[in-house]
Amino acid sequence: MAQIPNLPQQLRSTRVLVRFALRVMILVIFAASASVGFGKALAALLWMAIILCAVTGAMRREPPFGPVLSHWDEMVAYAAMFALVSSFNQAAPT
Repeated sequence: MAQIPNLPQQLRSTRVLVRFALRVMILVIFAASASVGFGKALAALLWMAIILCAVTGAMRREPPFGPVLSHWDEMVAYAAMFALVSSFNQAAPT
């Protein structure tokens, strides 16, 4: 039986940055087409992205403070974006 070569546990930082940028673009596109409003939809999608990154980082056993970017760093970036969007949602008049 042919064995699958061991894939590296740590992704290169550039791949993580590209993955983050693509996911943000997809989240913005979905939020723009939501019927509940852009801000509320983006906040909900960012919250789901935070959970997804946390679960993925835990399942892959990535070190939280490793030398390269990981799902944990991506989760922190989504959390910062969520805090920013939430503050704008609360400040906006209804």
